[in-house]
Parts: sequence; structure tokens; C-alpha cells
Amino acid sequence: MIVHPKKRLGQHFLKDHNIAQKIVNCLDENMNHTVIEIGPGMGILTKYLIPKSADLYVVEIDNEAIAFLKMNFPRLQERLIHDDFLTLDLNKNFGKPLTLIGNFPYNISSRIFFKVLENKDLVSEVVCMIQKEVAERISAGPGSKTYGILSVLLQAFYKIEYLFTVNETVFDPPPKVKSGVIKITRNNTTHLDCDEKLFFRVVKTGFNQRRKTLRNSLKSLLNGKTFELDIFNKRPEQLGVADFVFLTNFIENTYKKTTDTY
Repeated sequence: MIVHPKKRLGQHFLKDHNIAQKIVNCLDENMNHTVIEIGPGMGILTKYLIPKSADLYVVEIDNEAIAFLKMNFPRLQERLIHDDFLTLDLNKNFGKPLTLIGNFPYNISSRIFFKVLENKDLVSEVVCMIQKEVAERISAGPGSKTYGILSVLLQAFYKIEYLFTVNETVFDPPPKVKSGVIKITRNNTTHLDCDEKLFFRVVKTGFNQRRKTLRNSLKSLLNGKTFELDIFNKRPEQLGVADFVFLTNFIENTYKKTTDTY
């Protein structure tokens, strides 16, 4: 039995076992976390995860892949979750801390990372293969043209490492772009020194018009007012996490007495 890759699910199955083992070996050696593999497909990573983790779950949405996994990995019967990871309640279904791993479908990788942020108190580590461009964007620092919303939001709570690049030829079907493997590890920031909901909004609003200075891109949050602070003359890709925290506090403190918008 084989699993046929489905375009609607963004499936590109890894064929190279050396790369699969290399990805799994990127997990922390002393890891005793619950491990969740997202979208195992035909189980090429699963094969190497089983001996490495005593507390492994796999989450798969594809019916055909579920049947394959049940047949080929019988020991996972009770830990094989037929569901959409994006809608899964991690707090309800798993203990903590959690490690996530997988060859993430390109079309939902950003949504997976936003779910990671929503569950940052649970998710301690992520090792994943995603589109190279997205991997570079997430791991980029301030000043880079690829630095963006996910870069800032993830780097506020995680250490990001770009590990290695994977060529198109080792997938079935081969994607049109290269892939990148990254590792994100929870840092010591339990909470930001600002309103985190507003922080997310400031970051997203700033980058939605990234070619403009923050004076212009944040007009909707500044009620059209202008300020002489130098930070407003910069573009969002020039700011680090601490800068966005400062900006968030400035906006909140300036308008706290006059609006309940935030």
C-alpha cells in the first residue's frame, strides 16, 4: 500500500532516509517531552522517531495516510490521531512541555507557527522542514529584507536556528522550490513587558506596509497624530523585539486614558 500525494493537502513526501534521520537527530538529545509529529504521511520521520521518543504522537488528516500508518506502525495505534492539527486543542489533549516535528505542508506552515505562538507556554521546541524562503524569513534578523511578522513574533519567545537546506529532488512529487530545516527553542521570556495583544497588532500593522516608515504605517494606531521620536522614522524591518516592545508601550501609554480600542 502506498499513499498518493494530494495537492489540496500540500503533500510532498520526503524519500531520502538520510535526510529524515538527520532531521530527527536535530531534536534535543536529553529530550523527555511529549513529541507530536505533524503530517507523518508515509512515516519516513516516524520510523526514526519511535526509538527516540517514548512519548510520541502523530497527527494526520489524510484518510489514506492513516490507513498506511495503522498497517505499518501498529505500536502507534493508540497514539495515532486522525485530526487537523490546526484545530486540535493542545492543552486538552497533551501534557507539557511539547516538542513538534514534521515536514510541514507549505500551504499551512505559517498557520502552524501562529498556533505555536498561541501555545507558547506548552510548545518548548519545534524542528521542521518548510519552504526555504519561509525558513529564511523566520530566522532572519533586523535589517534583513526577509525579516517580517513571524520573525519578530517568534523571536520574541523562541531562539531560531536555520539548520540546513534540502533540494527538491528528494520529494515525491518534487516541489518547485527548495526546503529549509529550522529549529526553534523556547527562550526564557515568560511574558513581554507590554500588552502582548497590542504588541502582535503593532508588529502586524507595521509590516503590512513595510516600505513605509512607522510614522505612516502605524497611523491607524496613532489616531493620525505624529510624534518626534526617531523610532517613527524607521521602517519595521529595522526594529528588533525590544524596539517593538518600546513602541507598544508608547502607543498604549499615550492613548490609555482616551481609548479602549486596545
